[in-house]
Amino acid sequence: MRIPTWLRAAVPALLIVVWLAAAGVGGPYFGRVDEVSSNDPTAYLPTSAEATVVQQRLTDFTGTDVIPALVLVVGSGPLDTAQRAEVDHLRDRLEAVGAGTPSPVILSQDGAAAQVVVPLDAGGPVADEVAALRAAIGTPEGLDVYVTGPAGFTADLVDAFGGVDGLLLLVAVAAVLVILVVVYRSPLLPFLVLLTSTFALTAALLTVWWIAKAGVLLLSGQTQGILFILVIGAATDYSLLYVSRYREALLSHERRWDATLAALRGSLAPVLASGGTVIAGLLCLLASDLESNRALGPVSAIGVAFAVLASLTLLPSLLLVAGRAAYWPRPPRRRPDDGDRGQLPDRGVWATVPRLVVRRHRAVWIGTAAVLLAASAGMLQLRADGVPASELVLGRSDARTGQQELAEHFPGGSGSPVDVIADEGRLQDVADVLLAEPRVAGVSVASSGSPSGSAPVTADGVQPLIPGTPAPTPTVSDGQVLLLATPTAAADSPEAEQLVRDLRAQLSGVALVGGVTATAVDTDAASIHDRTLILPLVLTVILLILMLLLRAVVAPLVLVASVVLSFGSTLGISALVFEHVLHLPGADPAVPLFGFVFLVALGIDYNIFLMTRVREEALRVGAREGMVRGLAITGGIITSAGLVLAATFAALAVIPILFLLQLAFIVAFGVLLDTVVVRSLLVPALGYHLGARLWWPSRAIRG
Repeated sequence: MRIPTWLRAAVPALLIVVWLAAAGVGGPYFGRVDEVSSNDPTAYLPTSAEATVVQQRLTDFTGTDVIPALVLVVGSGPLDTAQRAEVDHLRDRLEAVGAGTPSPVILSQDGAAAQVVVPLDAGGPVADEVAALRAAIGTPEGLDVYVTGPAGFTADLVDAFGGVDGLLLLVAVAAVLVILVVVYRSPLLPFLVLLTSTFALTAALLTVWWIAKAGVLLLSGQTQGILFILVIGAATDYSLLYVSRYREALLSHERRWDATLAALRGSLAPVLASGGTVIAGLLCLLASDLESNRALGPVSAIGVAFAVLASLTLLPSLLLVAGRAAYWPRPPRRRPDDGDRGQLPDRGVWATVPRLVVRRHRAVWIGTAAVLLAASAGMLQLRADGVPASELVLGRSDARTGQQELAEHFPGGSGSPVDVIADEGRLQDVADVLLAEPRVAGVSVASSGSPSGSAPVTADGVQPLIPGTPAPTPTVSDGQVLLLATPTAAADSPEAEQLVRDLRAQLSGVALVGGVTATAVDTDAASIHDRTLILPLVLTVILLILMLLLRAVVAPLVLVASVVLSFGSTLGISALVFEHVLHLPGADPAVPLFGFVFLVALGIDYNIFLMTRVREEALRVGAREGMVRGLAITGGIITSAGLVLAATFAALAVIPILFLLQLAFIVAFGVLLDTVVVRSLLVPALGYHLGARLWWPSRAIRG
């Protein structure tokens, strides 16, 4: 059936117009993600977590949902009269900001520091309010002033994510552009590929923004950064596969339309299979206990879906319009007499590597596997059981420095108490437990009658906040009261976390224990649970998809085993780098989980690119020759795709967040290891060694 000329022109034109419209509408949303995102860690906990239950009840006792900003003033020695007067004036300036009514000035026992607690609206623009407080403070002469506490750390975290919309995207796009220009040596083709990737990201962001606006899922700066990188990297990878197929088609078809149809036929199955596998792997995150992980799954899946859609609609339309000129100054010319020989490189790396695989296949796969297994031993040094909140932001952090100074003059947990909810009739019993704990510096009971919202408690019961005045009456909600215990250690320290665990053990069935420290404890526990559950789930889902795609059992098992080996060696080397080169304080339990999901899901992309072509060739020329030809044909494109994906994930390191730095290194290094070693040597050599057995139980492929 001959397609009319007008339809050949109308279809690509319509697709380009539709994508232009989506980009035009979605472009402005790059600066609006903060309208629908949150970095409050409690919001991402499972609803059943003890810290979540306590957090949801706090407003019943305090009347408002607040997050404390701790303003710490430190002198070089005991504060003199003039300096104390300056602290009083500072409190007045803080009150004039209007963020919240500051507490009275609290002087340290050594007289060298003072603190003022400013309650901020937890649901408001905390980062902006903290910035206003810091601006109001100025630089008092002879005094060091810090804004720390939960609000200070939240503000520093938000500021660190401030480069996601601009710097991260700019670095990622620039890195991809440089690689594409070097690989293709064409001034036009890299821009067509990048245009496809950025349009895919714009459409994905527009969709995710409105879903988040409707409250269907939660967004954070971390999820946003990963979405940006994933879409740019995946869309570029899929685009490179199509670019390669289109170039092949132009060698055997004179007309651009015929070449486009041929390229789509060759690209459709592997791109859909690759994208579908990545989406399926990402959606396994829906099994997570943590809401942040559950949200990342569908958000990333939406991004990958638009990456697939753009690479199969927008890019083919752009290349159809550009034709051979897209590859200038080396445009492909039709070679009708070459058959398929024009697809095979006759010199360079991808002519040499297949010959090595043929000659030394047994030594290559055994030697490569042994090296990767040895590298995996480094995993024993990976400390992925959580890091203090003060270490999340890399570089300078006013809140972290303030926390360190706070611990020198006050109890380390000042401003970040352990929240304990107990029945009114058990108030004294719970207070006795808290007061008997040497790791607790002081205990208060929430009370609307006290100036600070809480009254101190001793073993004798609730004491007057001011001597000679009646003791405030505790606020009672549903027959329960709220006690606040201030830890002697910093709220994000291992000592404070152990205190929470011990209190929960002592008060089990009597009271609920929450607060900032309890949130970290519950988050780490949920992350470890997620890691244990989701890793085998992802492997199982991907294995089943590969079996359906390749119509074999042995090949999928080999591919999944190679990906697991690649991940193990990547994690082992990463652990050594984190510990002995970068000297990092540890890792979040979610780092191995996210690294695994992205490396396995995206690593399967390259497996699919390779093995679908190998199977196509093996059906014609046999299993071993098909492996050699498939490697030779796809080696360059897979390596280019790996370089692009590694560069895009490496761009995450420009955001000064510990989690993103570690994820950037793991994925970038892992992708390079996968494409350069595993996909180029291990899998082809083992596949060549197995021959037709690789495709068991299929009988369509012979050795």
